[in-house]
Amino acid sequence: MGIGLSLVPVVDFFAERRFRSAGLQPYTIPVDHETTVACWLSQAPKQPPSLPPLVLIHGFGPRSTWQWRCQVGPLSRHFSLIVPDLVFFDGSTSTSPLRSEAFQADALARLLEHLGLDDQPVSVVGTSYGGFVAYHLARALGPSRVDKVVIASSDLLKGEADDQALRNRGNVGSVAELLLPKEAEKVRTALNLAMYQPPRYIPDFVIRDMIQNLYKDKIEEKMELINGSTIGKENFELTPIPQDVLIIWGEHDQIFPLDKAHEVKRILGEKSEKVKLELMQKTGHMPQTEDPTRFNQILLDFLLNK
Repeated sequence: MGIGLSLVPVVDFFAERRFRSAGLQPYTIPVDHETTVACWLSQAPKQPPSLPPLVLIHGFGPRSTWQWRCQVGPLSRHFSLIVPDLVFFDGSTSTSPLRSEAFQADALARLLEHLGLDDQPVSVVGTSYGGFVAYHLARALGPSRVDKVVIASSDLLKGEADDQALRNRGNVGSVAELLLPKEAEKVRTALNLAMYQPPRYIPDFVIRDMIQNLYKDKIEEKMELINGSTIGKENFELTPIPQDVLIIWGEHDQIFPLDKAHEVKRILGEKSEKVKLELMQKTGHMPQTEDPTRFNQILLDFLLNK
């Protein structure tokens, strides 16, 4: 007989409690006739922010409350937070056929307009896939709308050779097997690649629970997002942007290895004082949860001009 207990709602409860303790509340906002964005906000829509606005953009994997649960408390003391779920994650949906990172960035730009922030600059932080979206948002809106940009664990120069190397490290046939795992073995492989010190043991029933409750929602649309990614494709070229940029990278990242951090910095501005690179020791692809104290301090030092 299988164990019927699901731990996902328990983690949801504690993650959401951190958000509510930081003063955030959930909203669901139609940004146009096709797309609805679910988000957590420090202040109600259209209410002028009492602190500088900051957008936190999650990557593939669990919902935004899981990925940013260690950041919202410290950051909420200095910023009015906007934490969206990207389209086709958790409560965000769309009938649009578009699937690129530019599409995700456009949905967030429309969200900012609906929040009354179309004439006030915001700073953005994106991790992994969210870093792709953050870059597109900053490039599309320009420095008058997007102030500072943080790209965390995000290989903006990813190409087919990088995908093949990741497939080899994970011993899988496609990257999607790691991003949207259907088997316990693939979940364990993804965790081993993503974390510097992955859990030594996770019971099978916990992994089955994760697969059922975290990775099966909107799986067809998420596959289309993976296939629709423009990063590394011929129609995308990484170019410098005018904003101040901070790149954060875990030294033991096996999803996007460390050498790619230096390549991204070289393209965005090797000799420019506007582009900084911070490497985090003893962390992998998820430094915001592996060493949140250090990650948060790096963020605050950059965003607060220290």
